[in-house]
Amino acid sequence: MNHSEVAYLGPVGTFSHLMARKRFGSKVTLTPLPGIYEVFAYVRKQSGCVGIVPIENSSGGTIYETIDCLVEARKPLFIREELSLHVQLALLGHRGKKIHSLHSHFVPMQHCDQWIRRNLPHVVRKEAGSTALAADIAARDPHAAALGMKQAARQYGLDILEFPVSADVPNVTQFVTIGKKAPPAPGSSKTSLLVTLHNRPGSLCEYLEVFRDHAVDLTRLLSRPLIGKPNSYIFFIDVKGVPEKPEVGKALAQAKRIAESMRIIGVYPVRSAYRS
Repeated sequence: MNHSEVAYLGPVGTFSHLMARKRFGSKVTLTPLPGIYEVFAYVRKQSGCVGIVPIENSSGGTIYETIDCLVEARKPLFIREELSLHVQLALLGHRGKKIHSLHSHFVPMQHCDQWIRRNLPHVVRKEAGSTALAADIAARDPHAAALGMKQAARQYGLDILEFPVSADVPNVTQFVTIGKKAPPAPGSSKTSLLVTLHNRPGSLCEYLEVFRDHAVDLTRLLSRPLIGKPNSYIFFIDVKGVPEKPEVGKALAQAKRIAESMRIIGVYPVRSAYRS
């Protein structure tokens, strides 16, 4: 993957930052941006740049802002690879101080819900745009704590009060690397589609049966409303396999004839999982 810069959901100290460091190390410039939309906008403008954004968490579910940015038809970006991170969360705060408020991104809050109920039943939960922002907020309030990366403790001058939090429940976040259109990387094993269907009974069933009939596995199926078209939807679909495989190629060709529109937004590899 030839590029000189990687944009990611910042600020410094987020799990997206950790993912960018683990995947690309010091070989490229890492650029933090305040939101997923901003990562997409930046990558569209910059040459030689890709972005890393979260797409799904095993506890919090789909990150719909990423899906909606991928659906954007103007100056479309493509998925270049799928990454995943086994996340271990830390409770960061001020040792010896009573915790009144707990800050984090909504995904760690959801993952640790039962742990918070058992161990911090009276705290006020406050959602932040990222785990790093949550750590920054907690650093400025002696009675605040944050759920985030253990490594953020040193950066924000916080104590590690508990680690790992909710370790008994697997916590995996999937990320995608996004960029302008490029040839599929060696070892590609997945294809992502954006599909609209004719508004008639059974159209979705008819479309999906094509993949069943060709023994092609679908690993993700999501629907998003089409802006400006009430009761109309676009489907985000992940296909296990690549168009060069005969059964996948045949299924895609037949599915395209059935669909109202169908666009491939990525043929890419799935990398081995990293650990936080």
